[in-house]
Amino acid sequence: MRFVVPVLFGIVGCAILLSLGTWQVRRLAWKEGILASIEARIAADPVAVPETPDPVADKYLPVTAEGRVGNAMLRVLVSAQGMGAGYRIISPFTTDGGRVLLLDRGIVPVDQAAPVGHAGEVRVVGNLHWPEETDGFTPAPDLDANIWFARDVAAMAKALGTEPVLIVLRERSFDDGAVVPRPVGTEGIPNDHFGYAITWFSLAAVWLGMTGVLLWRMRRTGRKETP
Repeated sequence: MRFVVPVLFGIVGCAILLSLGTWQVRRLAWKEGILASIEARIAADPVAVPETPDPVADKYLPVTAEGRVGNAMLRVLVSAQGMGAGYRIISPFTTDGGRVLLLDRGIVPVDQAAPVGHAGEVRVVGNLHWPEETDGFTPAPDLDANIWFARDVAAMAKALGTEPVLIVLRERSFDDGAVVPRPVGTEGIPNDHFGYAITWFSLAAVWLGMTGVLLWRMRRTGRKETP
């Protein structure tokens, strides 16, 4: 009878931890499905930029446009794999239809100057994006040094006098010097469910092992106390 409570405690605890691990496995499958659909959307054939893009419905929408790249630019400080510290170069892009949009041209190393806008007509292909990079800890941009710390589409649009619509370049018909395009991808979308599942299943194994040790010690103690 003295073993009933520890056994029940061990079984219930282990069952809870296993259920949490199983839930994370289901979440992993759900997240992988979402990422696959986003990747398919990113790689789809480009269309014209919608007249009134929606930040939710049109996020990642592949678009193409023709026009001119403006000379103005904003520099967003980033850390790029394989490059180190760099600046994302955001410039105004005036379409042939007269719209002025934001164009994320790509990244340039901090020790290299970004070229100004292109003199002639260009064609760009990219994806609409409204990055969620700002929070309560994001510093305000250093306007004097022209250094921003996040891509805040609304604030950048106000600074450059454009629509709050950002095209992240993936293909271009012009030479942009040292600027390397950084297309939209799913790399920044967190998917930690596999690690969480391993953690819960590991805790279940530890819980089961500790329960076994407890029962063994209780049994051993009981034998010693028996005359």
